[in-house]
Amino acid sequence: QVQLVESGGGLVQPGGSLRLSCTASGRTAPPYATGWLRQAPGKEREFVASISWTGRTTYYADSVKGRFTISRDNTKNTAYLQMNSLKPEDTAVYTCAANPVILSGSSSPWMYRGQGTQVTVSS
Repeated sequence: QVQLVESGGGLVQPGGSLRLSCTASGRTAPPYATGWLRQAPGKEREFVASISWTGRTTYYADSVKGRFTISRDNTKNTAYLQMNSLKPEDTAVYTCAANPVILSGSSSPWMYRGQGTQVTVSS
């Protein structure tokens, strides 16, 4: 079993930045890919970004390309989502996910998911 814990969410003004972290514990035997999903109130869950174990492969939703960057530090069992130029429509609960192989798409069957961290973009 893998436990994922997100951190770094909060309130930020439009145009601001936040960095989310996702730390894995438990049976984190590599390799595993990591992804970020988000869900805003009243909306469907949306894929945001994902990264392979080696970091060589990344995927991004069109809505965040050029603004968000996913990365990982396997020595710390931690993945990151750097979010720049934030917009009010980025407001959502962001959830970290892990899977043996990299996935993309909003309905992908990620094997493990965290509890989520709230990101609110508002002036």
